[in-house]
Amino acid sequence: MACRRCFSALARHSSSFLSSNPHSLSLQPLKSLASQLSSLQRVPHFFNPYFEPQSTQHRSFSSRAKDPKPPKIVDDAEEEEDDDGEDEEEDETSDDEGEGEIDANGARGSVDGSSGLVSRAYFVEDKIEEAANIGYKVIGPLEPTDRVFKAYEPVFAIVQIGSHQFKVSNRDCIYVEKLKYCEVNDKLILNKVLMVGSPTQTVIGRPILPEAAVHAVVEEHALDAKVIIFKKKRRKNYRRTNGHRQELTRLRITDIQGIEKPETPSSPKKAKTTRKKPEKELVAA
Repeated sequence: MACRRCFSALARHSSSFLSSNPHSLSLQPLKSLASQLSSLQRVPHFFNPYFEPQSTQHRSFSSRAKDPKPPKIVDDAEEEEDDDGEDEEEDETSDDEGEGEIDANGARGSVDGSSGLVSRAYFVEDKIEEAANIGYKVIGPLEPTDRVFKAYEPVFAIVQIGSHQFKVSNRDCIYVEKLKYCEVNDKLILNKVLMVGSPTQTVIGRPILPEAAVHAVVEEHALDAKVIIFKKKRRKNYRRTNGHRQELTRLRITDIQGIEKPETPSSPKKAKTTRKKPEKELVAA
């Protein structure tokens, strides 16, 4: 750039000088100077302090395509058909937006405009599969005519719900972590039975017993007692106190299946025998 400026300045001065004295000088020295300046422009970039690498890049800002296509002549009928097709595509996209997107887990969600969060809506198959992974299956609500509560039986079972194991018997009440997709008074089947036993036999699973099942009823969803979490770092003026209440579900065990139940012998009632009191004899004095 500097060489070009010098060359342009010399050209202006020489043109003004030659215009005043046209016969005093010839153009041969100027041609030699121009050849020298052109040779300076070919100096490598590390000797040229004004070298700009971006200036050597040639970019084309033309909006024309390389291979222009001939214009297409469209009739009025074809334009109407295209408009109808675009309207149908817009309707389909609006329906898809209303239904929501399906994620990798198979759950359909819709974006809330106010908060920007995705509210998930699970399919029935997803709910059943997740409940089976936890260890239960929802049968349905408890009807008023159902007689699920039976008398006590000397049978026990060890069931797994989530990551916890419980030893249960008929009419027992247990608290587990909150079970999703079930409401109060719903009948459940706990299908992850690890062991069942009775006074006469014991059956151990490997790891579960596929033929055994424990029936239960959801009584309520509650909160556990508050737990205080206190954190402290000495000499750092750091103290944090938080509380936590775990969500729980109370289950009532109604029946245990998969093992022979011993018959409870009914104790016969003893007949009351009336004893006659001996009569006192009168003795004469």
